[in-house]
Amino acid sequence: MTTPGAQAGAWPADEPLEAMVISSDLVYEGRVWDVRRDTVAYGDGTIVRQYVDHPGAAAVVALDEDDRMLLIQQYRHPIRHRDWEIPAGLLDVDGESPLETARRELAEEADLEAAEWEPLVSIFTTPGGNDEVVHLFLARGLSPAGAVHAREDEEADIVLEWVALDEVVAGILAGRLRNGIMTVGALAAAERLRVARAETASG
Repeated sequence: MTTPGAQAGAWPADEPLEAMVISSDLVYEGRVWDVRRDTVAYGDGTIVRQYVDHPGAAAVVALDEDDRMLLIQQYRHPIRHRDWEIPAGLLDVDGESPLETARRELAEEADLEAAEWEPLVSIFTTPGGNDEVVHLFLARGLSPAGAVHAREDEEADIVLEWVALDEVVAGILAGRLRNGIMTVGALAAAERLRVARAETASG
């Protein structure tokens, strides 16, 4: 998979490798994702790996006109935290592109829509444990969505905050904010703005 904006032939870059899968068994069928056990021919022998078979996801770095970033706080049971995140959701609708998923999640989780969208980065979240790819988009030109969405479960008491992008980056580097997708999105957005400002200043 090519990260949006990546230059062909640039180095360093992740290298695709289709190792021969000798067998693949469904270990656990979950409500959201499954666990598989693959036996793979690798080198002079075989390796066995169990991993989460994940549909992938899309996430949104939403910035307002003052370069404040939208953060969402909600409870995440595996880590026993209410962590700060960004709007995101699974690629679990047939025929829906990552961008369409990002638009839908921004509306469903924050009741917002955006006039400007651009690819930011795509990441492997946990390559040793699952095959998830998350596509992150930068959204600007924000306005209220046409409908307010009902929320339940962890999203029932969701908290939305607009925080200066510089403060988000400072919180990440200080260890106060640890959500991986949010971290990548904030740092990528900060770099995107830095480059844009440098080009404007020089040109």
